[in-house]
Amino acid sequence: MLRFLVLYTALALGANVAQAADLDAVKDGQMESLVTYSKPLPLPPFSFTDETGAEHSMKEFEGKVVLINFWATWCPPCREEMPSLNALQKAFGPDDFKVLTIATGGSNSPAKVASFFDKEGIDALPRFHDDANFAARAMGVLGLPVSVLIDHNGHEVGRMIGGAEWDSPEAKKVIQALIDDK
Repeated sequence: MLRFLVLYTALALGANVAQAADLDAVKDGQMESLVTYSKPLPLPPFSFTDETGAEHSMKEFEGKVVLINFWATWCPPCREEMPSLNALQKAFGPDDFKVLTIATGGSNSPAKVASFFDKEGIDALPRFHDDANFAARAMGVLGLPVSVLIDHNGHEVGRMIGGAEWDSPEAKKVIQALIDDK
Protein backbone atom coordinates (compact mmCIF):
# COMPACT_ATOMS: atom_id res chain seq x y z
CA MET A 1 0.00 0.00 0.00
CA LEU A 2 2.82 2.39 0.85
CA ARG A 3 4.41 1.82 -2.56
CA PHE A 4 1.11 2.59 -4.27
CA LEU A 5 0.71 5.79 -2.21
CA VAL A 6 4.23 6.98 -3.06
CA LEU A 7 3.79 6.11 -6.74
CA TYR A 8 0.39 7.83 -7.01
CA THR A 9 1.63 10.94 -5.21
CA ALA A 10 4.69 11.10 -7.46
CA LEU A 11 2.53 10.77 -10.56
CA ALA A 12 0.06 13.39 -9.35
CA LEU A 13 2.60 15.97 -8.25
CA GLY A 14 5.29 15.25 -10.83
CA ALA A 15 3.09 15.32 -13.91
CA ASN A 16 3.72 17.86 -16.62
CA VAL A 17 1.97 21.08 -15.77
CA ALA A 18 -0.62 21.67 -18.49
CA GLN A 19 -4.15 20.43 -19.04
CA ALA A 20 -6.27 18.69 -21.64
CA ALA A 21 -9.19 21.08 -20.99
CA ASP A 22 -6.69 23.96 -21.19
CA LEU A 23 -7.21 24.97 -17.58
CA ASP A 24 -3.90 26.81 -17.67
CA ALA A 25 -5.49 29.34 -20.01
CA VAL A 26 -8.12 30.24 -17.41
CA LYS A 27 -6.06 29.94 -14.22
CA ASP A 28 -5.27 33.23 -12.55
CA GLY A 29 -5.12 34.69 -9.07
CA GLN A 30 -5.19 32.07 -6.36
CA MET A 31 -6.01 29.37 -8.93
CA GLU A 32 -2.49 29.66 -10.32
CA SER A 33 -1.57 27.35 -7.41
CA LEU A 34 -3.83 24.65 -8.86
CA VAL A 35 -1.53 21.92 -10.20
CA THR A 36 -2.87 20.60 -13.52
CA TYR A 37 -1.66 17.76 -15.75
CA SER A 38 -0.95 17.22 -19.44
CA LYS A 39 -2.67 13.84 -19.20
CA PRO A 40 -5.57 13.34 -16.79
CA LEU A 41 -4.80 10.73 -14.13
CA PRO A 42 -7.05 7.74 -13.55
CA LEU A 43 -8.46 7.59 -10.03
CA PRO A 44 -7.53 4.70 -7.80
CA PRO A 45 -10.49 2.80 -6.37
CA PHE A 46 -11.61 4.08 -2.98
CA SER A 47 -14.76 4.44 -0.96
CA PHE A 48 -16.09 6.69 1.78
CA THR A 49 -19.14 6.68 4.02
CA ASP A 50 -22.01 9.01 4.76
CA GLU A 51 -23.48 9.94 8.15
CA THR A 52 -25.46 6.71 8.31
CA GLY A 53 -22.43 4.54 7.57
CA ALA A 54 -23.51 3.74 3.99
CA GLU A 55 -20.59 3.27 1.62
CA HIS A 56 -20.15 5.42 -1.49
CA SER A 57 -17.69 5.56 -4.39
CA MET A 58 -16.84 7.85 -7.26
CA LYS A 59 -18.94 5.73 -9.64
CA GLU A 60 -22.00 7.55 -8.25
CA PHE A 61 -20.70 10.82 -9.72
CA GLU A 62 -19.79 9.63 -13.23
CA GLY A 63 -20.41 12.24 -15.90
CA LYS A 64 -20.06 15.17 -13.51
CA VAL A 65 -17.19 17.48 -12.76
CA VAL A 66 -16.31 16.81 -9.12
CA LEU A 67 -14.22 18.70 -6.60
CA ILE A 68 -13.21 16.33 -3.79
CA ASN A 69 -12.18 18.21 -0.67
CA PHE A 70 -10.27 16.23 1.96
CA TRP A 71 -10.56 18.05 5.25
CA ALA A 72 -10.82 17.70 9.05
CA THR A 73 -12.84 19.45 11.72
CA TRP A 74 -9.65 20.24 13.67
CA CYS A 75 -7.93 21.90 10.66
CA PRO A 76 -8.27 25.75 10.65
CA PRO A 77 -7.66 26.24 6.89
CA CYS A 78 -10.14 23.42 6.19
CA ARG A 79 -12.80 25.06 8.30
CA GLU A 80 -12.07 28.45 6.75
CA GLU A 81 -12.61 27.31 3.15
CA MET A 82 -15.79 25.30 3.82
CA PRO A 83 -18.21 28.25 3.35
CA SER A 84 -16.64 29.02 -0.04
CA LEU A 85 -17.04 25.37 -1.09
CA ASN A 86 -20.68 25.56 -0.02
CA ALA A 87 -21.17 28.73 -2.08
CA LEU A 88 -19.42 27.13 -5.08
CA GLN A 89 -21.80 24.17 -4.98
CA LYS A 90 -24.78 26.52 -4.82
CA ALA A 91 -23.44 28.58 -7.73
CA PHE A 92 -23.14 25.60 -10.08
CA GLY A 93 -26.01 23.45 -8.86
CA PRO A 94 -26.09 19.68 -8.81
CA ASP A 95 -26.59 18.79 -12.48
CA ASP A 96 -23.05 19.02 -13.90
CA PHE A 97 -20.97 19.67 -10.78
CA LYS A 98 -20.58 18.26 -7.30
CA VAL A 99 -18.40 19.19 -4.35
CA LEU A 100 -17.62 16.15 -2.20
CA THR A 101 -16.37 16.97 1.26
CA ILE A 102 -14.66 13.97 2.87
CA ALA A 103 -13.71 14.41 6.52
CA THR A 104 -10.67 12.20 6.90
CA GLY A 105 -9.36 10.60 10.07
CA GLY A 106 -11.06 9.09 13.09
CA SER A 107 -11.38 12.36 15.01
CA ASN A 108 -14.06 13.62 12.58
CA SER A 109 -17.14 11.86 13.90
CA PRO A 110 -20.45 12.37 12.11
CA ALA A 111 -21.59 14.36 15.16
CA LYS A 112 -18.60 16.74 14.97
CA VAL A 113 -19.04 17.26 11.24
CA ALA A 114 -22.80 17.83 11.65
CA SER A 115 -22.21 20.31 14.46
CA PHE A 116 -19.68 22.28 12.41
CA PHE A 117 -21.85 22.28 9.28
CA ASP A 118 -24.92 23.36 11.24
CA LYS A 119 -23.07 26.11 13.11
CA GLU A 120 -21.54 27.50 9.88
CA GLY A 121 -24.70 27.14 7.77
CA ILE A 122 -23.10 24.62 5.40
CA ASP A 123 -26.24 23.35 3.72
CA ALA A 124 -25.26 22.36 0.16
CA LEU A 125 -22.43 19.90 0.86
CA PRO A 126 -22.46 16.19 1.69
CA ARG A 127 -21.13 14.97 5.00
CA PHE A 128 -18.86 12.14 3.90
CA HIS A 129 -16.30 10.43 6.13
CA ASP A 130 -13.05 8.53 5.69
CA ASP A 131 -12.44 7.43 9.27
CA ALA A 132 -9.49 5.11 8.57
CA ASN A 133 -7.90 7.44 5.95
CA PHE A 134 -8.25 4.80 3.22
CA ALA A 135 -9.59 7.27 0.63
CA ALA A 136 -7.04 9.93 1.58
CA ARG A 137 -4.18 7.43 1.33
CA ALA A 138 -5.44 6.07 -1.99
CA MET A 139 -5.47 9.63 -3.35
CA GLY A 140 -2.00 10.47 -2.03
CA VAL A 141 -3.23 13.09 0.44
CA LEU A 142 -0.34 13.91 2.74
CA GLY A 143 -1.72 17.00 4.51
CA LEU A 144 -4.97 18.93 4.79
CA PRO A 145 -6.81 20.51 3.15
CA VAL A 146 -6.38 19.02 -0.31
CA SER A 147 -8.90 19.53 -3.11
CA VAL A 148 -8.83 17.24 -6.14
CA LEU A 149 -10.55 18.28 -9.37
CA ILE A 150 -12.11 15.43 -11.37
CA ASP A 151 -13.31 15.75 -14.98
CA HIS A 152 -16.48 14.32 -16.59
CA ASN A 153 -14.57 11.12 -17.37
CA GLY A 154 -13.65 10.47 -13.74
CA HIS A 155 -9.98 11.44 -14.04
CA GLU A 156 -7.96 13.76 -11.86
CA VAL A 157 -7.12 16.93 -13.77
CA GLY A 158 -5.99 19.21 -10.95
CA ARG A 159 -5.04 19.39 -7.31
CA MET A 160 -4.92 22.27 -4.84
CA ILE A 161 -2.83 21.71 -1.75
CA GLY A 162 -3.93 24.09 0.97
CA GLY A 163 -6.99 26.25 1.32
CA ALA A 164 -8.58 28.33 -1.41
CA GLU A 165 -11.45 30.73 -1.97
CA TRP A 166 -13.51 28.34 -4.06
CA ASP A 167 -16.32 30.80 -4.71
CA SER A 168 -13.96 33.39 -6.22
CA PRO A 169 -14.37 34.43 -9.87
CA GLU A 170 -11.03 32.76 -10.63
CA ALA A 171 -12.14 29.40 -9.20
CA LYS A 172 -15.50 29.63 -10.98
CA LYS A 173 -13.71 30.17 -14.32
CA VAL A 174 -11.75 26.94 -13.80
CA ILE A 175 -14.84 24.95 -12.85
CA GLN A 176 -16.86 26.40 -15.75
CA ALA A 177 -14.08 25.51 -18.21
CA LEU A 178 -14.26 21.88 -17.09
CA ILE A 179 -18.05 21.80 -17.20
CA ASP A 180 -17.97 23.23 -20.74
CA ASP A 181 -15.38 20.64 -21.85
CA LYS A 182 -17.82 17.80 -22.55
